Amino acid sequence: MRLIYTCVFYLAVPFILLRLLWRAFAAPAYAKRWSERFAFFKPLITDKKVIWFHTVSVGEFIAALPLIKLLQARDDVFLVVTTTTPTGSERVRASLGESVFHVYAPYDLPDVLARFVKRINPSLLLIMETELWPNTLAACAKRNIPSLLINARMSEKSARGYQKFSALTRPMLQNLTKALVQNTTDAERFHRIGLPLANTEITGNVKFDLTLSEDIRQKALGLKQEWSQAGESILWIAASTHQGEDEIILDAFAQCQQNPALKTLRLALVPRHPERFNSVANLCESRGFVIARRSAQMVAADTQIIIGDTMGELLLMFGASDIAFVGGSLVPNGGHNFIEPAAWQLPILSGTHVFNFAEVARLLGDAGALTLVPSVNELAQQVELLATDVTERNTRGAAALQVANDNRGALDRTLGGLLPFI
Repeated sequence: MRLIYTCVFYLAVPFILLRLLWRAFAAPAYAKRWSERFAFFKPLITDKKVIWFHTVSVGEFIAALPLIKLLQARDDVFLVVTTTTPTGSERVRASLGESVFHVYAPYDLPDVLARFVKRINPSLLLIMETELWPNTLAACAKRNIPSLLINARMSEKSARGYQKFSALTRPMLQNLTKALVQNTTDAERFHRIGLPLANTEITGNVKFDLTLSEDIRQKALGLKQEWSQAGESILWIAASTHQGEDEIILDAFAQCQQNPALKTLRLALVPRHPERFNSVANLCESRGFVIARRSAQMVAADTQIIIGDTMGELLLMFGASDIAFVGGSLVPNGGHNFIEPAAWQLPILSGTHVFNFAEVARLLGDAGALTLVPSVNELAQQVELLATDVTERNTRGAAALQVANDNRGALDRTLGGLLPFI
């Protein structure tokens, strides 16, 4: 079976390189530090146990950060944190600096993984959420390195995809030591694709354990004063938008502005990927809107749309807002994290494509905190309602915060689940 994996992945090498070149064309940061992806870097030297913690990108890293800090509090371990994307890498360096060993994750090729493991010598591999790579798990199993999937989730769509390749999926999952899973539905899906139930443990979603520090609360209050013109404007944030969504959001925003009561409504539009910052700004201007860029730190009185073109500030921007729309959901991307706006006590809107966050969407929807909107008109109607009815806005926001508070505790359960392997 490993021979099949190896052949498949080596045949894919030219395509991997082409994809990397294409990504580098779209986002120049991908052109840097290529050697790390092939495990060419200076070996880590430490006398402590090494925990390899893989977080694909920004969202996974932010979710993992509280657990990383808890592990760092131990005197007997040292962390290697890998990411796949440049934006994820940037967040690791900004948040943790030199307190961890950070490189890009290695490609899932046997000799690359052999070199990587030799250079960091890990005692444990922790993977956030859904990153399952057959050669990576096989390399760890061969060397008796336990591998744990943390905050694991498995959408129905992903489960069906894995089932199509069950001859490869089941042997791969035999090399996964344990999955600390968000809920019973996801655990059943993991079992369906080949992971023994005995190798799963329900720990909840660590994203619910988000803590808003007094520092970020004060910064959000200041930003809200600036962006709302000292309370004169209602701020609607459209966060983590993908290609194909911005036009819909701008149509809904324009529709809202037809209401005389919403002339002062402001939109904070935050694209998910930094390579789209300029194109989204240009799109807004081409529609005739007056924009300001967050990076310029200047919002004029006549600004209609603020482009969130900085990294690592989305949580802060939620805190400055009154109404939240979470993107990746008007297009079939699967949605993004609803818990951050819930923690800020915001009413939440989303498109209908939420399969990556189905359980959180269900909890918030059942509580009346989340409303799914399938079209421009329904999005505009919901924004209009929430912008003009403060009671409705506060009721939904309070329900969102209650859901967030009721589901805390996953962080402690996750830590308890992995401690036996350290």
